[in-house]
Amino acid sequence: MVSHAVKSFFIKNKIVFVMGLTALVIAGTADLFAGLLLNNMEDYLVAVPGMMILIYSAIGMRGNIFGAMGSRIGTAMHMGTFQMNFKKGGVLKANVESAISLTLCLSVAMGITTWAVALLFFDGTKSVFDFIFISTFGGLLAGFIVMMFNILIAKEGYKRDWDVDNITAPLIAAIGDIVTMPMIFLATWLFFTIGNDTSGELIITILALVLVAITVIYSARVITQAVNKRDFSGEAKRIVIQSLPVLLFCLIFEIGAGIIIENEEKQLITYAVLLIMMPAFLNEGNALSGMLTSRLSSMIHLGTMKTKASPPKEALENFCIMYICAMITFTYIGMIAYIATLITTGGSVDIGLVETLAIILIAGALATTILNFLSYYIAVLATKFGLDPDDHCIPITSSVMDLAGSFVMVLVIMLFI
Repeated sequence: MVSHAVKSFFIKNKIVFVMGLTALVIAGTADLFAGLLLNNMEDYLVAVPGMMILIYSAIGMRGNIFGAMGSRIGTAMHMGTFQMNFKKGGVLKANVESAISLTLCLSVAMGITTWAVALLFFDGTKSVFDFIFISTFGGLLAGFIVMMFNILIAKEGYKRDWDVDNITAPLIAAIGDIVTMPMIFLATWLFFTIGNDTSGELIITILALVLVAITVIYSARVITQAVNKRDFSGEAKRIVIQSLPVLLFCLIFEIGAGIIIENEEKQLITYAVLLIMMPAFLNEGNALSGMLTSRLSSMIHLGTMKTKASPPKEALENFCIMYICAMITFTYIGMIAYIATLITTGGSVDIGLVETLAIILIAGALATTILNFLSYYIAVLATKFGLDPDDHCIPITSSVMDLAGSFVMVLVIMLFI
């Protein structure tokens, strides 16, 4: 009887496991390169106090903005309102405009906040304009690339009739990691190349002010556009107005996650496998929470799941899917991170494979439990207050999971090392 129920469960959710796990494995593999690049950024991490905070905040915000964009597109596909064109009043155009505005606003806010935290807690020596330039220039470049991939996923999903809820969150989270890290690296390299003297510092300041001006002008244009109730004109305005306060609030959690990791910077640099593994671990937590949130949001929109005080059967079934996906992908991440460390260090690793797998699996199980219940109740609360779960659930769950995931991982590392 039990075996029949288990078999029926896997048959029923075959597409979810095939597409979801494929996307998660691709994401985990891709995040390995982000971790390797972070390991090679040691000089910049040491030279700029607060850089670790900026990197992880930028990665988190990229996933929040474009993960929510993917979730909205997925819901529009389910409801039959999505069209693969950039016509005025269309869903895609509105999402692109809002994503650009939110990327600019959050990048500027992130630069200012990171500068303040670095100054107060980590003896920061760089100016606020330095951080604004690195954050906004790097964030804008990364944002455009991630947005292109988001559109490509939507195009292929629309053409092939895929359920993009199962693949967008993992793939966008991975692409965000891969793209954000080198773009922040490029912006930091450019900063050190230009700003190495007094005249260079002036150029950086002017460029930072130009980026702030672009942010203000573009965002003002988006939030003042006319609304036409017959189509999706004004949808970009609604997304920005409703999402910006939530994303700014989420920035607190991203900064908190960055502070936790910054405090462990010396230990992470010492144990290369942990530094390489950390982006992939946090990304998989974001990917899983985004995947679950997208599925729950679509179910709520379509009326196939009731929002109750305790998770209903449909939600519990999705929780099981997340646990299975998590254990498989976290095992895979631990193994490839260990192998990559062996290769890059010439066979010298300070932590054994068993310890590495134990750390990531224990931390992964705890993180998955948190994200399951968090995703469900955030979706319920958003619906209760008349908010669109697609706009709010992914940013909130991803940001909280970055903080919770960082805390859990650091706690488990302390138990083993």
